[in-house]
Amino acid sequence: MKDVMTDFEPALAGLGLDDWFDRIEEFTSEEGRFDDIGADHAAAFIDAGSSLMVTFESYPEICQYGPEREPRAFSMVRRNGWSCLTILSEGPSWFRDPALYEYFDRLQDDGFFDRFDNILFFGTHAGGYAAAAYSVAAPGARVLALRPVASLDPRVTGWDERYRSFRRISFTDRYGFAPDMIEAAAEAWIVFDPSLSEDATHAALFRRPNVQFLPTRYLGRQVDAALGAFGILPRLIEAAMRGGLDTLEFARLFRNRRKSQFYLRTLLRALEESGHPDLAIRLCEYVLARKDVPAFAQRLERLRARRFEHS
Repeated sequence: MKDVMTDFEPALAGLGLDDWFDRIEEFTSEEGRFDDIGADHAAAFIDAGSSLMVTFESYPEICQYGPEREPRAFSMVRRNGWSCLTILSEGPSWFRDPALYEYFDRLQDDGFFDRFDNILFFGTHAGGYAAAAYSVAAPGARVLALRPVASLDPRVTGWDERYRSFRRISFTDRYGFAPDMIEAAAEAWIVFDPSLSEDATHAALFRRPNVQFLPTRYLGRQVDAALGAFGILPRLIEAAMRGGLDTLEFARLFRNRRKSQFYLRTLLRALEESGHPDLAIRLCEYVLARKDVPAFAQRLERLRARRFEHS
């Protein structure tokens, strides 16, 4: 294993799909290893410290993180000197591919995961599903999954109408039902917004003795972006890696949302959409008492006018 690597620049900004994957392959071949996995996936391994972060990310999602277009784990390598294994997809594959099953089988058979003192599987939504599902290949690892689904098998989750077009993908073969796969983890944390009924129902299927639920009410489908905007996602990941994440630690970190306009705007929209104009007015007044934010001033004026019209 190489010395700790705390500073590297893969130079991925502005690259299209093909050039981006070519650069990832070039960079990780120098610092670790790059493997094509079937037609739709690849694995980028950075060989650094004795802790390993395993992530599952798609190119379209990575482009939304920011202009750097880096996989999430790369920033954690710089920040902590960890090793990382990033499973990449070109699009919404849900990481269901027999070639990917065989890849994790080989890693397990070769004792790859035995080299590391701490292992964290991480992902968001489809990546959260995959983080939970493939964590079984490294028994004793930890899992941090944001908005994971349990399965898209219509016989199990037919109530979820959001992904009908993906029901042709098999979730019944190996590494299939994520809540069963997560039972081998030392600890697992499921982060979700309980006000989203589909997400909350998927989360409930993960109820196991080794699982803790971390609710993020009012963040909706933007949990990853929101936690990043609050500046707490790296600290959540670090706490999960060392096994120090619990509901109290999460609550302490999550309090930072009160300083974020991203959260305050999201909360304001939720209050208005749920029919709580008085609470929305109080929120605008709270924000404006601390800072001049024109958007909140305009919204407050409209809310007050609307209340006057209905009085």
